[in-house]
Order: sequence, then structure tokens, then C-alpha cells
Amino acid sequence: MSAFTDQPIRIALSKGRIFNDTMPLLRHAGIEPLEDPESSRKLILDTNHPNIKLVIIRASDVPTYVEYGAADLGVAGKDVLMEQGSRGIYEPLDLDIAKCKLMVAGFANHSERGQQELGHLRVATKYVQTTQRYYAQKGQQVEVIKLYGSMELAPIVGLADCIVDVVDTGGTLKANGLVPLETIAEISSRLIVNKAAMKLKNSAIKAFIAHMAEAVQRKKDGEKKL
Repeated sequence: MSAFTDQPIRIALSKGRIFNDTMPLLRHAGIEPLEDPESSRKLILDTNHPNIKLVIIRASDVPTYVEYGAADLGVAGKDVLMEQGSRGIYEPLDLDIAKCKLMVAGFANHSERGQQELGHLRVATKYVQTTQRYYAQKGQQVEVIKLYGSMELAPIVGLADCIVDVVDTGGTLKANGLVPLETIAEISSRLIVNKAAMKLKNSAIKAFIAHMAEAVQRKKDGEKKL
């Protein structure tokens, strides 16, 4: 424990599922927040270790805070990392939490080839860069329409032919008459590290990563026994 509490460390997290799934891993490392982010208005939470702070921000902002050194480490979904690129961060550990799939979805009778031949294939998504790369690798040109929410509505009202979004249970798709069509990537949350912090706080960061890796392995072993 003392190996990584001797130096100040900031860990960027987002509220909701990622925070809840990350907490058991942090507890394994002996780290507990002193306040609940869901009830606290504070954006930087103290922990039971004076030198370790939790920075609570939007999920899409976590890589930016870590890249620019406002946080030393963070937990971000692979979907966000794919969309924004790695830039000034390391991605040393798959935490195996908040798992889902990044998928193309649409109506069951959706014909991508037919739409492509007509030159009308439109894809609605907030994952613009990832979507463009995916279709470029397939040798297809598409029109990408950026939306920030309610993706499932786009095909229903004729705004787009299909969508690219993260899918967990698929319940929302089904409720809106849509189905998964293609899997782009398996998504989970990753531990990310600022490159400069890795050099300047090497022993502390490595010790933290080791504790988290041990917690992830223990979680996997427990799941195998179920």
C-alpha cells in the first residue's frame, strides 16, 4: 500500500456503471472514497489515503484529463478510447468491467449492399471516427450523421439507415424494432495512465497497476467458480 501512497495520485472516473464496477477493484488496493459521488456535489473526492484523490468527470472526458496530466490515471471504456485515439496515454490493463459491444444495428430487413449501391447509406452515431474507420476498412463510403443520444430513433424516422452504438442487453434495440447487425468491437473498461506520470511516479503507478491486476484476476477466478 505505501508504495503508491507516498506520492500524490489523481484517478479520473465517471459516475454510474464504470464507477460502481471500479470500486471493488479499488477496495482490493485499499482505496475507499470518503463520499458517494452520486450524493456529493464535489468533483474531487478525498479517499482514505490523503495523497489519493478521485476526479469525477464525464466518461468522454476521462482520456483528455489523463492525456494532459490533470489526472495521473483513469478508467475509460474502450469505445471512448477507440473514438478519441491513444495520444499521450498508456493502456496497461483491461479491467474486464462494464462490458458490452459496439455494434451496427438497424431493421432486420436492412440491406447494406442495396443502400450502398444507391449511394444512400447513412449511419447515425456518436462514434464518428470509429464508424468512418470501420466502413473504410470494408471499402465502403458512408454518410455519418453525428447524434448525441436516442440513436434508435434515427432509423425509425428515416434519418439514417442504421446506427452504430454500444449494446448491452439489446433490450432498447428490441423495444424500438431494431436488431444487432454487425459487431465492430468487444468493449470493456481499461485502466489508462498519463505517460509523464508513468515516468515521474513510476514506482507508485506500477504498484497501483499491480494491485488492480491482482483484483481483476481474483474477480475472474471467482466468476469461473460460479
